[in-house]
Formats: sequence, structure tokens, C-alpha cells
Amino acid sequence: MGFLDNLRNGLNNVSSQLSDQVSRFKSADFAEATMSMCALIAAADGTISPEERRKVAGFIASNDSLKVFQPNDLKTRFDKYCDKLSQDYDFGRIEAIQAIGKLRSKPDQARAVIQLGMIIGGADGNFDETEKVQVRDAARAVSLDPAEFGV
Repeated sequence: MGFLDNLRNGLNNVSSQLSDQVSRFKSADFAEATMSMCALIAAADGTISPEERRKVAGFIASNDSLKVFQPNDLKTRFDKYCDKLSQDYDFGRIEAIQAIGKLRSKPDQARAVIQLGMIIGGADGNFDETEKVQVRDAARAVSLDPAEFGV
């Protein structure tokens, strides 16, 4: 089994675990953090192309673990962070990381957000270094060791 197969299997396992956890985490802070994480991954290379935005939005709409939230609410939150990152990447990134950081006192929710970032980053079969940087920084924002997630 090659690296990509191992990554996909690992991400599938994480996705299954994440689905079980998210229903317990239905809160505005968790929704905000998950959508900021999604936007960070979409903007990992410094820009968000319309194609990246569509792909991540499609993932959000189809992901079973996020079905506990209203799709329009998630889309609004995702679009807000994408817009901030597109207008001023550095400032938008700070805001997105701060939204994730609000889960610092809720380690189970924080882990779920980090896992979601890994799933989105690996969804195209290539969890690249720029995406890993976003996941590492998000993990640090919630006082989790990035090594726990293999990044």
C-alpha cells in the first residue's frame, strides 16, 4: 500500500470518527471554527480560486459530519472567511486562526476542527505543505501539538 492509499485510509478513518463527534459539538463557535479552517485550507497557497472555493463548498455541503448545521449558515461563514482571506490574506488569516483559537478550552472540539482541516487538505489526494502549515498553525492556536496529527 502506497503513501496516498495510507493517507486516504487514514483520512477515511478520521472522517468516520469526526462524524460521530460533530453532532455533540453543535455550537456557533464550532461552526465558525470549522468554516474558518475550511477557508484556510482553500487559501493555503495565498489565494482562493473560484474552483477551490467551489470544491470546498461542495465538500462542506456533502460532508455527513457537518449535516448537524444549517447549510446556508455554513456557507455564509465560509464565504465570510474566504472574502477576508481574498481581500487581505494576512489579516484574514489572523481572523481565521483567532476563530479556531476560541476552541482552546474545548480540546475535543479543537481536535475535530484540526481533523476536518486534514480531511479537506487531503481530499484531492495531495495534502501539500502549504495545507499542512495551516493545520499546524491551527493546532498551535488551540494549544495542541501538531505532531499529534502527523503534521
